[in-house]
Amino acid sequence: CSWRFSLLHLVFSILFFFFSYPHPLWCLTDEGVISVQTALYGRADSDTCGTGKAPEEVANTACALDGALDVLKTRCNGKTWCEVSPDVFDSDPCSDTFKYLESTYSCVPATHLVVCEHSLAHLRCDEGQVISVCGADYGRRDHETCSFRRDAAQIQNTDCSHPTNKVAESCDGKRTCTMRASDSVFGEPCPNTTAYLELAYTCQSPTTPKE
Repeated sequence: CSWRFSLLHLVFSILFFFFSYPHPLWCLTDEGVISVQTALYGRADSDTCGTGKAPEEVANTACALDGALDVLKTRCNGKTWCEVSPDVFDSDPCSDTFKYLESTYSCVPATHLVVCEHSLAHLRCDEGQVISVCGADYGRRDHETCSFRRDAAQIQNTDCSHPTNKVAESCDGKRTCTMRASDSVFGEPCPNTTAYLELAYTCQSPTTPKE
């Protein structure tokens, strides 16, 4: 989903952190869901996260991974909590440079749905508005969600996050939309694990095509 800077942006945060360990992005329950605005993975100056580093490790200040913003948007948008680490990026923009992640994100109000495997997700907007999906994930990130009458082995794997664009591709621009939470739609994220679909969306005025 897209957002303008307005009163709807309840939180606007800037993150500077050493990128050698996992780091969370989060929104409180009443603040909405994550909407990543900017992201830089690399190094843009010699001072940030440079304490104790050799001069040659912070000398390259023109180091930025192409596509870092898309990676964070896919992984975090639409969630109330998201963890990022070096593993989320598939390449190293400058191997001899000590890198950091600089990111800005907002917590924006949205409808948040969790749908257990084999059930249906119903997305609806009022007349005159259309769906804009903020983000979606099919997999498992905790032991409790959709755990009723499930064997312990089926809910054991909580490192089973699988961001997906399929909900946005099917539902964006529509007033109503139904999606089934199933492996046949989203693929099997983790073998022998009971998955669920987690998504967030907003209702917006239809975009008028530019002539």
